Amino acid sequence: MENKMTSKQMLGELLDDHYRTALEAKAEGKLVAWATSICPQELLETLDIDVVYPENHAAAIGARKCAPEFIEKSEGKGYSADICSYARVNMGYADIQHSEAGDIPMPDLIFCCSNICNTVIKWYENLARTLKIPLIMFDMPFNHTFAVPDHSIAYMKGQIEHAIDRLEEITGKQFDYDKFSRVMEVSNETCNWWKKATDLAKAHPSPLNGFDMFNYMAIIVCMRGKKEGKEIFKLWYEELKDKVDLGIGPWKDQDEKYRIMWDGIACWPHLSVTYKILKKYGINMVTSTYPESWNVVYEVNDLNGMARAYSSNYANRNLDYGTGNVIKLVRDFNLDGIIYHSNRSCKLMDFRQYEVQRKIEAATGVPSVIFDGDQTDPRIFSEAQYETRIQALLEMMELNKQARRNG
Repeated sequence: MENKMTSKQMLGELLDDHYRTALEAKAEGKLVAWATSICPQELLETLDIDVVYPENHAAAIGARKCAPEFIEKSEGKGYSADICSYARVNMGYADIQHSEAGDIPMPDLIFCCSNICNTVIKWYENLARTLKIPLIMFDMPFNHTFAVPDHSIAYMKGQIEHAIDRLEEITGKQFDYDKFSRVMEVSNETCNWWKKATDLAKAHPSPLNGFDMFNYMAIIVCMRGKKEGKEIFKLWYEELKDKVDLGIGPWKDQDEKYRIMWDGIACWPHLSVTYKILKKYGINMVTSTYPESWNVVYEVNDLNGMARAYSSNYANRNLDYGTGNVIKLVRDFNLDGIIYHSNRSCKLMDFRQYEVQRKIEAATGVPSVIFDGDQTDPRIFSEAQYETRIQALLEMMELNKQARRNG
């Protein structure tokens, strides 16, 4: 009897297929787009445009410790070391066009949404200008108010409609609104299964080692509108649910002693050491702000709802919203502590991290630490500093547990 494929096996196969089919499409003369991670991919999917995501690719390059070559290339051209390392890796790749970590085809179209940060605006403008290819830009106003204002939704809806017109001109195809509806439905289902799976980490012990979640995130970025994305997250949910029902925790060889949230992107070049140090002390990352960021859900055929969903990304919300979101995570996942990754690349999130930390601790009493690092540039991270901060967090979490036992 043939063994059923696991979600982890499926993860590897889907990522291999994703890059292989994009390279094949380019070789066949088909249109290929480079896109930001939380963009209205439904439009590209409807028109059968092959898409690759430079952030995903840069993370993979970082995880395989190949980033320095591309960073040196872009910095050698005059790009500052203070610019996002994903951008530096990708702009270096645009020149070198080969990586031992895997290749992506060069784009015929740039598709950019600024709801994740403002850096992507100039990064993707530079690519489009250098490569002399079309750029479709979704200019996303930052939500300074707690709720997403109606005028921002109307503005985003207009840009979605304009993008459809531009894509029809670029591809020479008529936009199929019936297919668009089906892609919307698949995208919503994929997001729902992603959320259901990651929410299972609320269980005690958590069936999920959060560093596995970092790996599955690659699929929610690149296959949100494909049925394969829905299938893998449904399978992942079923596997995690079985572990919950059996009381199985994240590790086979030790128990989950402490539950923490990781705020910020992973240190991809140092993924192994950051994980192993946590595991050594029985600390399990059960959640982060990332699961909710890719939970882009809305009513099918509702462009206003779609515009609101893309405007509502965590990174595009004000301090009060961000603080409230983390407080909810602390309570829903019964956290013992928080690790804040002060990611040199991600200025938008890091400049407010200390204030978020202060507000969260005042509201919940949950201790936290901040360590210095970077998502892809290996030069910023110090293993000694990281472990010292984790040891400090461990002491604070243990004191809290003792106080609760004695209280």
